[in-house]
Amino acid sequence: MTVNNHFDVIVIGSGPGGEGAAMGLTKAGLNVAIIEKESSVGGGCTHWGTIPSKALRHAVSRIIEFNSNPLFCKNNTSLHSTFSNILSHAKSVIDKQTRLRQGFYDRNECTLLFGAARFTDNNTVAVMQSDGSEEIYTADKFVIATGSRPYQPDNIDFNHERVYDSDSILSLKHDPRHIIIYGAGVIGCEYASIFRGLGVKTDLINTRDRLLSFLDNEVSDALSYHFWNSGVVIRNDETFERVEGTEDGVIVHLESGKKMKADCILYANGRTGNTDKLNLSAVGLAPDSRGQIKVNSNYQTDVEHIFAVGDVIGYPSLASAAYDQGRFVAQAITKGQADHYLIDDIPTGIYTIPEISSVGKTEQELTAAKIPYEVGRSSFKHLARAQIAGKDIGSLKILFHRETKEILGIHCFGERAAEIIHIGQAIMEQKGEANTIEYFVNTTFNYPTMAEAYRVAALNGLNRLF
Repeated sequence: MTVNNHFDVIVIGSGPGGEGAAMGLTKAGLNVAIIEKESSVGGGCTHWGTIPSKALRHAVSRIIEFNSNPLFCKNNTSLHSTFSNILSHAKSVIDKQTRLRQGFYDRNECTLLFGAARFTDNNTVAVMQSDGSEEIYTADKFVIATGSRPYQPDNIDFNHERVYDSDSILSLKHDPRHIIIYGAGVIGCEYASIFRGLGVKTDLINTRDRLLSFLDNEVSDALSYHFWNSGVVIRNDETFERVEGTEDGVIVHLESGKKMKADCILYANGRTGNTDKLNLSAVGLAPDSRGQIKVNSNYQTDVEHIFAVGDVIGYPSLASAAYDQGRFVAQAITKGQADHYLIDDIPTGIYTIPEISSVGKTEQELTAAKIPYEVGRSSFKHLARAQIAGKDIGSLKILFHRETKEILGIHCFGERAAEIIHIGQAIMEQKGEANTIEYFVNTTFNYPTMAEAYRVAALNGLNRLF
């Protein structure tokens, strides 16, 4: 073993959280190293999660758009593709993102160390190289940004060639005619959209009583309807007893006594923090049962000089939030305290087909809190831009206080929902009289645009007041 440089800070993991921390620390003049266990930077977000799944979704939605547009279907021609074919599009995006992120480290003179890190004492990590040798590095402070991975129950054989999780599904070689997706959270619903969009028979097993129950009920119901309408079979309130791998597929035995057979299964029910290989006991830290680490408001763990950000600390487990947390932990390390904190109303973006996005309170939350609210709605089918684009499925809903007219929540279902939501979010973040639904009536929008939905919804809501 050889002892190499000592660093001011070592960041473990090069996903959004690690990148945000490393960039903030190097720009502040600190000597920083970032350790990445894979052969290239970017973390799970770039290689297995956000980027590939959204690239796949985009390709599938364009195929659906082509096949449903009467301009292109005059001669009964239609586009067809397979999951393995459209993976090449995702890979090209991943490569571009990886090169971009590598450039950030190069330009900022942040030392990149490739290998698997584990603590050996309070200020030392050993990094296992691909050839099995170890290098030793020391630092004054550490940031753990190791992210998360799909949860794998012990009683499912993930080595079987027809059993996948949301990482290994990106290595799918055969083209299934029928897939079972177990787990109807965000990842499960997004992949249900992708596979059904490719014409694959899709069964979605939901362990809860409704899809994405954290959403506003109307939006959850809209997604359920569109899944049903597209041919996705949803089975609510079901849990598996065992998954039987066969020569050419799988049989899922449910606790309710039902049996389901398909060419393969995608298990997408939960994630766990990547802390098991870090040897945290060497520094006196103990993750919880989900592999997550507890931190304070400065992202500091119970060990004073060790910090943690991103999926490894739990909620909200979003790439965008992880990057912000990385920036904030850099402030905490360089200044003693973070200058900023995550906003209260973090937007949700769910890349199903159609998209879903929301920010703020749901109707059921406002009702439970006995807040007097009113609803303004706009249906996309009435918007000129949506009609022109042939994207008339969806709606925008604004929830606002009946008396102060303060915006309390915004919920969008339809194409580009995750983009549209930020217009409303910007107004919600304003203070006092600047945050009212009347802003959308008194401003002038480009026409025709999807943004015009805000003006229509605002007028609809104000007309309900008396």
